[in-house]
Amino acid sequence: MVTSKVAPSHPYVPTDLHLSDYVPCSLSQIQILSVYAFASILVFSLTWIFSGRLRKLTKVDRLLMSWWAFTGLTHLILEAYFVFTPEFYKDKTGFYLAEVWKEYSKADSRYAGRDAGVVGVEGITVVLEGPLSLLAVYAIGSRKSYSYILQFAISLGQLYGTVLYFLTGVLQGDNFTVNTFYYYAYYIGTNGWWIIIPAIIMKRSWKKISAAVQVQEQTKKTKVR
Repeated sequence: MVTSKVAPSHPYVPTDLHLSDYVPCSLSQIQILSVYAFASILVFSLTWIFSGRLRKLTKVDRLLMSWWAFTGLTHLILEAYFVFTPEFYKDKTGFYLAEVWKEYSKADSRYAGRDAGVVGVEGITVVLEGPLSLLAVYAIGSRKSYSYILQFAISLGQLYGTVLYFLTGVLQGDNFTVNTFYYYAYYIGTNGWWIIIPAIIMKRSWKKISAAVQVQEQTKKTKVR
């Protein structure tokens, strides 16, 4: 007797991933990406405009404020929805955040499958890095003395989390993507920025902190003399 293979009820890889009551995306890829791009540009633009009204801020400071506003809201809205909505793939309403994760899961099905490692990394990101990113916006705008230490710490956490995310994927076989486009455009492309930008911020913050410490030490030596 020949047994026929049952077609998967979802578009994800591996095809034997069990997702009962999966509901396909209501929005197209273009619609999902367009809304995300518009929201991202809006956050960057509004933060840039607002920071322009603050005194003694360089263009780099204003750019950093825009980055931290963007990344903070990404953690607290987009990623928080994933963490606290384990069955987003069952959503029938076409709710945008659910649609985003249905779409992104084509690049990494560990999200739809609620991989413990992914949920853990995202959970820490939401609880710690989200609020701290918004605190960084305030710290830069208010020229707080802890600004560079804070930025270094958050960036280190983001860098560590992203590297861990990629590393666990490799150790688990790196077979979670439907095709090459999703692998490079979504999995590598969107997450890669959380390696590049935090690394740049860490380098800048380290230099600023080192320079401040050096000035303080020279001041102490001058007073002793």
